[in-house]
Amino acid sequence: MGESVSFASNGQNGTGYLSLPPSGSGPAVIVIQEWWGLVGHIKDVVDRFAAAGFVALAPDLYHGESTAEPDEAKKLMMELQMKKAGEDIAGAASYLSARSDVTSASVGAIGFCMGGTLAIWSATISENISAAVGFYPGGSWERTNPNWSNYAGKAAIIHAAESDGTSSAPGIQEALTEIASAGGSATAYDYAGTKHAFFNEDRPEVYSAPAADLAWTRTLDFLRSAVK
Repeated sequence: MGESVSFASNGQNGTGYLSLPPSGSGPAVIVIQEWWGLVGHIKDVVDRFAAAGFVALAPDLYHGESTAEPDEAKKLMMELQMKKAGEDIAGAASYLSARSDVTSASVGAIGFCMGGTLAIWSATISENISAAVGFYPGGSWERTNPNWSNYAGKAAIIHAAESDGTSSAPGIQEALTEIASAGGSATAYDYAGTKHAFFNEDRPEVYSAPAADLAWTRTLDFLRSAVK
């Protein structure tokens, strides 16, 4: 079980859900929410990372708001200010980097759907974040407008759902090309027959256990090698 924590976010306070590994220390990873908010599924992912040996933190980008209704989730996502979201993510990375129980010099970031886009973007806005994992990120980078050149020496992987157009989708192709051009490394994995949000077991209508398990294994392998 984790706990609520607060951290500095560009002169203000950010909050989030933190979970520690059984050993009491480990490399650091940020978990970035879907458009629903900091809900139980995301906290469960944080706890899973902790069980796998990571110091894991999910910043609350909606600052206390969450929903189970798609229309409300869309509204919350559209109202999210990218500048503030970036400050919260960068603040979470700085907070983790300063903790005595964090053993890595850098931080990883992982996100889902909206959070998948933000996770890939996060490596361009925080020098502390060296590796990013995006689960089915959105199709456009217009709102985040990444400075892809900041990916030099960094790495990313993207898990793509078939219903989103697989890794052939223009947004994913743009990320792969731009990260490689910047001197970073980027790999995309396709999951045949999957729907958007296939990792979310709280949504049985789209959840795919085989794909989720494979993506989880690939994610852990990637972060264990990239976050040191």
